[in-house]
Amino acid sequence: MAQIDQLFNAMVGMGASDLHLHEGEPAKVRVHGDIKCITEDILDHDTIHTMLSEITEPEPWKEFLAGGDLDFAYQMDEDSRFRTNLMKHTGGIGAVFRLIPTKLCSLEQLGVPLVIKKFAEIRGGVVLVTGPTGSGKSTTLAALMDYMNINFSRHIVTIEEPIEFVHRNKMSIITQREVPIQTPDFASGLRAAIREDADVVLVGEMRDLETISLALTAAETGLLVFGTLHTNNARKTVDRIIDVFPAEQQPQVRTMLAASLRGVVAQLLLKRCDGKGRVATTEILVSNTAVASIIRDGRTEKLMDVLTAGRGEGMQLMDDSIMGYLSAGVVSPMEAYMKAIDKSRFASFLPKDSPVATEK
Repeated sequence: MAQIDQLFNAMVGMGASDLHLHEGEPAKVRVHGDIKCITEDILDHDTIHTMLSEITEPEPWKEFLAGGDLDFAYQMDEDSRFRTNLMKHTGGIGAVFRLIPTKLCSLEQLGVPLVIKKFAEIRGGVVLVTGPTGSGKSTTLAALMDYMNINFSRHIVTIEEPIEFVHRNKMSIITQREVPIQTPDFASGLRAAIREDADVVLVGEMRDLETISLALTAAETGLLVFGTLHTNNARKTVDRIIDVFPAEQQPQVRTMLAASLRGVVAQLLLKRCDGKGRVATTEILVSNTAVASIIRDGRTEKLMDVLTAGRGEGMQLMDDSIMGYLSAGVVSPMEAYMKAIDKSRFASFLPKDSPVATEK
């Protein structure tokens, strides 16, 4: 057993999502969004060097020591798999490990709106799942891929860094490619997928102009492309896609996006009042003729009106989703206020003696 596995076992036992190791600090974990120490011992250079090198292949370890960053997945046992980032920092070296559930949850188990299933039934276009790091984007996408795998006969290609959830073929064929092991980068993997008889492509992160441009082109050829961005609502997602491109290309990109966008799912995680974990809150935009017209004309501020008017089509605003949890007593007023986009809508629910209420 690797030395670090003791910390992983403690992490799993606490129900933690992440393990943080930093040279010169004790080991810490994130439980339901909060950071807690799990050891009192300080991790010195030799200890953390041994822990990390023991679970890293020799060549990638050399690359890490030379470059200062490394991403990979570590499998401790059949039930515990971790997304790993090694990094150098001002105090030495460190690592962050994200626990990846080996059992895929269904969309129903995740509690996300089931209108998301409709995106799996589309034959071509772009669907974006967005949110900050740690908001559950990968988990939602894995559940959606599994839903397609169970219900449709398709070739699904995923391009990830690293591979998190491992899928087994059911009705579909799933080809999982890891950056940079099986393909150099997201753009290269996406370019190749167009030639691999793919029906669906999952791009783990649409982080640059080339990848976004290829995703839009792939959607135009009839592929259904799922991608992620670090934005927290539908309007910012559309703006981010367009703003990546030079100004002279943006009118053309708006036209392409208007034609290919099928939906946006923006997701956040909120801490439950009862301390039993977190719940996903979502904003859902389903593209229609009004959405396409707004994107084409560059009037993304109007998307708020479409989201409000589109409840019958399964659309919802992020703040409406948060308000639903607050009204049901699932989350606290402070948690709702901190995660809300329009904070003035939630300020009246705060206790009079809260720091935020006092500031106001």
